[in-house]
Amino acid sequence: MASKVCDAINEIDNYFVDDPNNSRKDGSGDLLNVYCPNKNCSSDKEKIISGFIMLLKKLDEESFESDEIVEYASLWLSHKLNQKKQNGTTRLDEFYTNHIETNSCYKDNIDKTTDSNSNINMAVIEKKIRSMDIDIKDIYNFYDAFKSLCNMYTCPRSSVTKNTLISIAIIFVAASILLGVSYKYSLFGFRKRSQKQHLREKLKK
Repeated sequence: MASKVCDAINEIDNYFVDDPNNSRKDGSGDLLNVYCPNKNCSSDKEKIISGFIMLLKKLDEESFESDEIVEYASLWLSHKLNQKKQNGTTRLDEFYTNHIETNSCYKDNIDKTTDSNSNINMAVIEKKIRSMDIDIKDIYNFYDAFKSLCNMYTCPRSSVTKNTLISIAIIFVAASILLGVSYKYSLFGFRKRSQKQHLREKLKK
């Protein structure tokens, strides 16, 4: 199961070529056009959305639970958006609302309801992404750790067994905890600054 997740993500990643001097000769990058309007990706956003749809479908074929599918795909999506910082997106739910939810290929290829054999549908995806109230750069940090695990699993010399994989759910819980602690400390710092400012104002009077 672990290797299937890593294989799916690595396959989608191979469709993206960010280095113009390293163009693919096998034409696999053209597969991204499958889920682009008119079968032609005209922007990085369309390529990323196409890759997101493709990854959702690949993971669905492996019979993962719906939450797991969306978590893995969302982690990958955050990674890609963080690579393309020029698009101005800082939050996953923002990108979903402005670009994925309105994308015609997404609406045509992802089931709207649970009345199908698929483990994923728009309602599940939206609910999960809306619950990820976190900056994409923070999710990106966890993608790096996850990708390192995948590299260990795919390395032939690795002594790591492939039947064990840290759940992405655990990673998101850890992220929530860390962000919660960070928030508390920032709130504490804000209160201390407010107290100092109040004291200075009293001294001026």
